[in-house]
Amino acid sequence: MGLALTELTVSHFRSHKLARLSLEGRPVAIHGPNGAGKTNILEAVSLFSPGRGMRRASAAEMTRRPEALGWKLSGLLRSQGQNFEIETWSEGGAARQVRIDGKSATQIDLGKLARVVWLVPSMDRLWIEGAEGRRRFLDRIALSFYPSHAEASLTYEKAMRERNRLLKEQVRDAHWYAALEAQLAEMGHRIHAARLEALTHLRAAQDQAETAFPSAELELVQAEGAMPETVDDLREALSESRFRDLAAGRTLVGPHRSDLNGVFTAKGVPAKDCSTGEQKALLVSLILSNARALAAMVDAPPIVLLDEVAAHLDAGRRAALYDEICALGAQAWMTGTGPELFAELGDRAQTLIVTEGDGGSVVVT
Repeated sequence: MGLALTELTVSHFRSHKLARLSLEGRPVAIHGPNGAGKTNILEAVSLFSPGRGMRRASAAEMTRRPEALGWKLSGLLRSQGQNFEIETWSEGGAARQVRIDGKSATQIDLGKLARVVWLVPSMDRLWIEGAEGRRRFLDRIALSFYPSHAEASLTYEKAMRERNRLLKEQVRDAHWYAALEAQLAEMGHRIHAARLEALTHLRAAQDQAETAFPSAELELVQAEGAMPETVDDLREALSESRFRDLAAGRTLVGPHRSDLNGVFTAKGVPAKDCSTGEQKALLVSLILSNARALAAMVDAPPIVLLDEVAAHLDAGRRAALYDEICALGAQAWMTGTGPELFAELGDRAQTLIVTEGDGGSVVVT
């Protein structure tokens, strides 16, 4: 059996005061009215991987109101042929903590056990909004392959914030910049390399699969001169760009200037110019490719979270999606407003119903 949560307890998290779920490892179809708390269950599952979860919320934002006591998630994770007891929690809005089998652990440790990928409605505008969202999307994919990508990204962002502060204050002494630029160069090169490798994995997964979903030609692009090839070249470029950056008040060299371009392969049309339905299908294709690539890399498909997955998919594409998920053997958690959206799954999925009670969300198994 592959990667799966077989037990999940959600305490004082968002709209859920307490929910205890026993799971079977097969896909999970969650339905109920809008606002009942379905997405909150998926967000809880997303926190069994590194990072801030699928909403990118702070720990304080996730606590149940009005109590604001903090929150806790615990579960039994089947991974690598073993069962692991996972706990993650936050008290008083503090950064979340992790325990694995009763011992304190890092989020990178968690990422080595649980690979989680997701598609949420906010991603539907991925191709028509700014480059930041596309970088974040690609970084999440890279993180699924390489858990240490999170540490490199955080270190890079911290160093860049400090350098930008110096630039805005018009500090010109080179000694203030040297150590920061050395760190930016090392972490920036690691980030760029991980993104390129992630794209290689995605392309291979697309090329090797027969799927009902369209493939996308993906390319990582950056502003001219913004991403030199080596660590030394990047450090030198940061140094040489210092006067230009002082004028701009921000760092203009590095992987934070990159963008992800996508093209609908069969039509040769840029993703940003495709119809809403085509853009959704391309996103589904990329998430499935990510899952297939992970299955090949770690010999088990990831946990897949698909929030309101039926939006913009007709019945034929929904059926194709469910068939691919089941063929992959992934524990996919999916939400929708009614059971009819999961009719094509039949008894291949476990069903949860989420309703809104007097005390918050209620989950019926």
